[in-house]
Amino acid sequence: MKKKDAERIVSIVLWILMVILGADIVIKGLKLDEETWEQMMRKVQQQTMETYLPGMVEEHGGETAVTWLLRQIGAQIPVFMPDRTEEQGSLLEDSKISRKIAEENSEFLEAKLLEENQEAGPPESGYENTGGVDAQNSGENTEETVAGTMEKAPVTDIPLEKFQDFDFVMRSFYTVDKTTSITSEQLNALELVQMDLRMQTGKEQPQILIYHSHSQEEFIDSVPGDPSTTIVGVGAYLATLLRDTYGYNVIHVTDTFDIVDGKLDRNQAYTFAQERISQILEENPSVEVVIDLHRDGVPEGKRLVTNVNGKETAKIMFFNGLSRTNKNGEISYLPNPYIKENLAFSLQMMLESKKYYPDLARTIYLRGYRYNLHLRPKTLLVECGAQTNTVQEEMNAMEPLADILNKVLTGT
Repeated sequence: MKKKDAERIVSIVLWILMVILGADIVIKGLKLDEETWEQMMRKVQQQTMETYLPGMVEEHGGETAVTWLLRQIGAQIPVFMPDRTEEQGSLLEDSKISRKIAEENSEFLEAKLLEENQEAGPPESGYENTGGVDAQNSGENTEETVAGTMEKAPVTDIPLEKFQDFDFVMRSFYTVDKTTSITSEQLNALELVQMDLRMQTGKEQPQILIYHSHSQEEFIDSVPGDPSTTIVGVGAYLATLLRDTYGYNVIHVTDTFDIVDGKLDRNQAYTFAQERISQILEENPSVEVVIDLHRDGVPEGKRLVTNVNGKETAKIMFFNGLSRTNKNGEISYLPNPYIKENLAFSLQMMLESKKYYPDLARTIYLRGYRYNLHLRPKTLLVECGAQTNTVQEEMNAMEPLADILNKVLTGT
């Protein structure tokens, strides 16, 4: 018998056996696992070879007749015996590509998350920031409904090694006013983010002081003559949150520093504020945190608004004075021994904001003068919204602000 005829006969016999076995399984409901099926088929094949082609039951070049027969069957019926080598290689390559895409998307999303609108400078500065992305009205929502009432999961976290890249830090977190400049030696971000700023004073004594250098700052729907609808009223709500929700001992100073002879005059507001706040701090040396709360000034067509916890919320901006200008260098008559601590405080506040409320904070604004940030190491100047915001939007911003302040002060 020729080899070709033998192959055809063997193939026909195997097909007949497979059909008979299949019919038996359908009729009797026989269930065979994969291993039993394979053993049965191998036995059938071996017996068939021994019966009809006994001369082929031997190895040929390292390949037994059974292996050869299976290979021939595979050639005739490829659907039952696919070559998986190429498929596995393709899957492995797809896995590598998918992983690479995920990593690139992660970096892209992280970069987009840190972009800032940067559209407005500090109050009455006359300086318009450039190079930013308008990120307002993004609709960022979270599951938390009331500040401090439930644990909030972080939205994003930035690897520590990123802060070794000065360009990344400046691009992601800062806007530098044209009056000043800063270098990597003056702003060591890795050192700043690792500085321990936890509260040391117990709540039995005053811990936090809030005041307003510009107490007359109002909003689009402020009621004339009603201080509760000005920045002072917003500060009062912040103080209440810090006391009642987080348990801090807070002093809220409502003194006026920007009214002279009955008229609005902010030329000496920081000088007057320094005199009064320094006196209060001398009387209360336990105070560790000083916050000068403002609202910004922007063109009338701009609104600094985002959405937090389903509420329209004014955006905030942390502000640092460097006591240094490009024109004159270090300002000797405005010394600040706490510039590094000030920078650490605002940067850590910024990071907590980005981590839990990605669209809340605009980039930290760096300017040349001092702005009374020398009063304590942990001193903040915070711009909350602008004159185009509503009072309610301002009040809403105090909830995430109090939350991130607590996170920094507790190290959680």
